[in-house]
Amino acid sequence: MRIVQKFGGTSVGSLERIRSTADIVEAELNRGNQVAVVVSAMSGETNRLIGLANEITDAPAERELDAMLATGEQVSAALLAIELQKRGITAYSFNGAQAGFKTDGKYVRARIKGVEAGHLMERLSANEVAVVTGFQGVDEKGNITTLGRGGSDTSAVALAIAVEADVCDIYTDVDGVYTTDPRIVEKAQKINQISYEEMLEFASLGAKVLQTRSVELAMRYQMPIHLRSSFDLVAGTMVSKEDETMERAEISGVAYNRDEAKITIVGIPDHPGIAANVFGPVAEAGINVDVIVQNVSEEGHTDLTFTVPRSDYHKTMQIMASLRDSMGARDLKGDNGVAKVSVIGVGMRSHAGVAQKMFQVLAGEGVNIQMITTSEIKVTVVVEEKYIELAVRALHSAFGLDLAVDSI
Repeated sequence: MRIVQKFGGTSVGSLERIRSTADIVEAELNRGNQVAVVVSAMSGETNRLIGLANEITDAPAERELDAMLATGEQVSAALLAIELQKRGITAYSFNGAQAGFKTDGKYVRARIKGVEAGHLMERLSANEVAVVTGFQGVDEKGNITTLGRGGSDTSAVALAIAVEADVCDIYTDVDGVYTTDPRIVEKAQKINQISYEEMLEFASLGAKVLQTRSVELAMRYQMPIHLRSSFDLVAGTMVSKEDETMERAEISGVAYNRDEAKITIVGIPDHPGIAANVFGPVAEAGINVDVIVQNVSEEGHTDLTFTVPRSDYHKTMQIMASLRDSMGARDLKGDNGVAKVSVIGVGMRSHAGVAQKMFQVLAGEGVNIQMITTSEIKVTVVVEEKYIELAVRALHSAFGLDLAVDSI
């Protein structure tokens, strides 16, 4: 087998942890597998580097910020290669450019355009270990770029696709995906297998196990991901295409996100293009809008309610205030004390009444639903943040997720 292993910051956070990571790599080699490794910066290093730049200026040039941030992963990669070499293993470290990662030119949030990995495949075929820096690449002008927070996950999946790996093992400080946050529900169960679609929903709703972009890329190229713990070497969660022969559970998990704010612009003129007029300036500001509800028009006016990340609340309110004045809206309301809770599962395709059951459970707990949005495999509601843990526990129990789960 050909395997790409990715290790996060906590897995390479000290020399002791780097030695443990080398143990995992060596064990895979001893099984006769070819191994490439992608590493993050040592835990805390990226924040330390950003802090140094901010001591000089609050607005460092993004080009120079990327040049600096890329060094964190280079340290991790070199140290791991040195440790492997000490053990008699032929290993070499490669930065993003050396590994062939080509990106667009958007500093601090670049996207991968391609990976020219033929030379890495030759090294793997010769049973050499390629230790590659995650999170980075170069644009067409040779400038160093970084992929944004969590970008090493995307680097690992992209490399796995480029070298035609059989699986991408992503090692973190957790041992897989759970039916919900174990810190809230003690009976949360680890899921042995989950579909790309379900994992994408979990990731988009705030689950920190995998970066959303990495799941999208894996799904597009059908690259299996094995989420594992580098601290407890047990089987984790396999993320792969849906097994059509499997009888699906009604719901695979309950996810939540506290990082939400709700905004309502009241009494705006209702005419074609009104939504574009409202959300255009928000998009231009780089703010992601999620749940949107538009009331029925009355006397030529309507209300628009939507959610944004809580960190963008004040910026969005400023934009809406300017629109209120220019469009003649009657009022503007905001609430940064809301949260989202969702039930997720591809089993919804064959099980009717999931939304109704969810609403009944929340009503029984006295939780008022403010907004609702649905997809083929997800139902999401917006509620007051103070009810989020109550809602998660009630839904987890009501959908039978307190019981042991073999495969979702």
